[in-house]
Amino acid sequence: MNKNIIWQQFKVKEKQRSAIKKQTPMCLWMTGLSGAGKSTIANALEEKLNELGKHTYILDGDNLRHGLNSDLGFSLEARNENVRRAAEVARLMVDAGLIIIVALISPLKKEREFARNLFPDSQFKEIFIATSIEECEKRDVKGLYKKARAGELTDFTGINSPYETPDAPEITIDTKRLSIEQAIINNIEAIN
Repeated sequence: MNKNIIWQQFKVKEKQRSAIKKQTPMCLWMTGLSGAGKSTIANALEEKLNELGKHTYILDGDNLRHGLNSDLGFSLEARNENVRRAAEVARLMVDAGLIIIVALISPLKKEREFARNLFPDSQFKEIFIATSIEECEKRDVKGLYKKARAGELTDFTGINSPYETPDAPEITIDTKRLSIEQAIINNIEAIN
């Protein structure tokens, strides 16, 4: 850290920003394999929160790679940086008083723990989108699993790069057992 850089203190704080929005800001961190349903569930959750008058934003892994993270590859080091950047942006947006939904594979426990440690306990919820790799491969709308199995795609999570299942997520959504609507209904109180 550069000793010539110091935190600038501002008078308006998160408490005031969230008070005018009449909500508790938080980070809802969705993790799971590619094709698990993170983006779909994030979209449905944001719609429901919007209906309830909440101020939200989705940080989606693919969308971030079109801009903020467009310079990153898919090595473990690059994925680490991808998660770090997403977590830092989420932290800033929570400080702005928003409810942030992060839909990001974030394959390693240490990466997710880094993200968690940026927030007070009450402001971070890890949501594991529990979908088997077999189901994800069936859904493979992008054709990525097929390419990874054929050796055309390296560093693909779940095939030739690790995915570490969360130990104790606040919420687990089993997409084989629950519809998206039921998952949102079952968990909106825990989030709200």
